Amino acid sequence: MGIMGSSFSFILGSVFGMYVAQNYNVPNIQKLSTTGLLIAKHIEETYRKPKKRDDENQNQ
Repeated sequence: MGIMGSSFSFILGSVFGMYVAQNYNVPNIQKLSTTGLLIAKHIEETYRKPKKRDDENQNQ
């Protein structure tokens, strides 16, 4: 049952995914993840602690 069972599950899942994508309003995951990353980057830059002057002088 090894390869037949796993390939049957994969094919059934693929067919179900195609049906759902065609008949329902499914959001674009790539667009959502890109938007989330941009928001996270903005929040990080906004609330990041300022660097100490001692650290800046030592790195030069």
